[in-house]
Amino acid sequence: MRKTKEEAEKTRGAILAAAEHLFLENGVAHTSLEQIARAAGVTRGAVYWHFQNKAHLFNDMLSQVRLPQEQMTERLCGCNGQDPIRALRDLCVEAILNLARDEQRKRVFNILLHRCEFTEELREAEERHYAFVDQFIRLCEALFERPACRERLHAGISPLQASRAVHALIVGLFSDWTRDDRLFDPLVDTEPMVDALFRGMVKDWSL
Repeated sequence: MRKTKEEAEKTRGAILAAAEHLFLENGVAHTSLEQIARAAGVTRGAVYWHFQNKAHLFNDMLSQVRLPQEQMTERLCGCNGQDPIRALRDLCVEAILNLARDEQRKRVFNILLHRCEFTEELREAEERHYAFVDQFIRLCEALFERPACRERLHAGISPLQASRAVHALIVGLFSDWTRDDRLFDPLVDTEPMVDALFRGMVKDWSL
């Protein structure tokens, strides 16, 4: 039984790796499950045994490099006694640094941001992705809505505006760097850029 399970996981991993390569090379919409099966060295039936459809496969590929929702929620709630706004800042920095240090993460986000056309076939994956994005924005807004955090925002900046600014910075840096990694050095420039945003929003911001 253990060997069968290990073989199944190996097959699943090969399918995901093949899909990642083909999505990056051809674009998601122009890659078929049959092409993925051939590249992975498995039958099309094996692909369907592990994944219901292309949307399911695409979403599982994203899940390999995305912070689990439960972990993200726990990090942002500040349950460990850390300043919640500082926890959000650290999460933003960590996300960009991890993108630079992990080639698979870079490939997958390159696919998501530059090689994915959300066609009808991928409607389920699109809905799951934007649900994840919306949850992040809601968590950020809820964080800034806390009285102890809201009073730290500069006058004229609302929790909604602060949460959208954080999201826009992360998406912008992800998109720019995966498009052209010569635009900035994540290992050198990430912290100054993220801190510039928080300094502009938070009255008592200091390193």
